[in-house]
Amino acid sequence: MASAPALATPSTLVDRHHRAIRYLRISVTDRCDLRCRYCMAEHMTFLPREAVLSLEELAAIAGRFVDRGVTKIRLTGGEPLVRRNMMTLVEQLGARIGDGLKELTLTTNATRLAHYAAPLAAAGVRRINVSMDSRDPETFRYITRHGDVAQVLDGIAAAQAAGLRVKINMVALRGLNEDEIAPMLAWVAAHGMDLSLIETMPMGVIDEDRADRFLPLPEVLARLKGQFDLVADSYDSGGPARYWRVGGTDSRLGLISPLTNNFCASCNRVRLSTDGRLHMCLGHEDSVDLKAAIRDGGLEAVDAAIDRALAAKPERHDFRIEAGAAPAVSRHMSVTGG
Repeated sequence: MASAPALATPSTLVDRHHRAIRYLRISVTDRCDLRCRYCMAEHMTFLPREAVLSLEELAAIAGRFVDRGVTKIRLTGGEPLVRRNMMTLVEQLGARIGDGLKELTLTTNATRLAHYAAPLAAAGVRRINVSMDSRDPETFRYITRHGDVAQVLDGIAAAQAAGLRVKINMVALRGLNEDEIAPMLAWVAAHGMDLSLIETMPMGVIDEDRADRFLPLPEVLARLKGQFDLVADSYDSGGPARYWRVGGTDSRLGLISPLTNNFCASCNRVRLSTDGRLHMCLGHEDSVDLKAAIRDGGLEAVDAAIDRALAAKPERHDFRIEAGAAPAVSRHMSVTGG
């Protein structure tokens, strides 16, 4: 029997604003074992199993993005490490490193990282982001509603022991963890890690008003410059952060400030959600359905859907935070992926 013809590789990924897309973020699950107050409501309804892309479908779609020029993939959630058999996906994607893919990374809350750190490193992951908004046990438990920061610290230690470079992601929250930001930066610098500070984003309905906790990062940076020797750094991780080198250390401080310092002009990324929708922008509702495409028409249909998405990618997001205002987008961050 004659073999099937190889699928032709279409053009590389360039959106209508002439930006090359080189970065794909994949939310492998909308589920999480924490309930961070700025991210989720306390009582969440998660997607049924049939609405979620299978790991095989995720691998096939991700591989197609690599074929078309994506060089970096980040696996996110929810919490990616709660997805059953997650390591099979990591291993499949890790096999593409050096074959189109330059980097495979992961964002995790680290509650299960102590178990997965060594396998992640063996699969080709070299650096990870850990979401941790406080090192104080009581504050951490309040923000996450029930989390144990000791689990996270154990996961970080295991990651470093496995040779993974760790960056801490900390959402800056007025009146809640703002007094911990400078100590957090000192701690990460002392332990050879990096720190990214993030402005809270208006995504999904939660139980609180985000405007009450919004802390502008230019305000935070001004305070930190009074305590640390911070020098602007041209380092580019492929994401939206702007970086400063922490003097006398090997650590960097990154600021992700979608509300006070729009970074959309250089956007190089798209996001694949848990339910198979390709989101061209975190701050817009528009998307195309890659789940329907791959299930009904295979990778050729996926290519066509990707092309439609690129033609519709907006120039910038519409994030804003105002007291009492509805979220900029209705979906939660855990569905889209951070």
